[in-house]
Amino acid sequence: QVQLVESGGGLVEPGGSLRLSCAASGLTFNSYVMSWYRQAPGKERELVASITTAGGSSNYADSVKGRFTISRDNAKNTVYLQMNSLKPEDAAVYYCKALHPHYSAMNYWGKGTLVTVSS
Repeated sequence: QVQLVESGGGLVEPGGSLRLSCAASGLTFNSYVMSWYRQAPGKERELVASITTAGGSSNYADSVKGRFTISRDNAKNTVYLQMNSLKPEDAAVYYCKALHPHYSAMNYWGKGTLVTVSS
């Protein structure tokens, strides 16, 4: 049974930082592209960042470029999202997703972690 468990969310002031983690189990972690998505109230879920299986390449939404960094530790089956210079508009539920690059039906989601940015 595949499980993705996010952690690290919380309340932070504007300009602050948080690091999200997503621990994966039940899958061959280093075979999956890992991504972070977010969904704010009343908005559609959007892609924040993705990282390739070996971690050699990543991409970001324009809104977070230069502020967020995605990384992964395949030995720990964990993907991270370092979020710096947080803005109120970054507030959302952040979800982790695993996607097999060759079999699109093999995709899994975590349950999310809430990030609140407020003074």
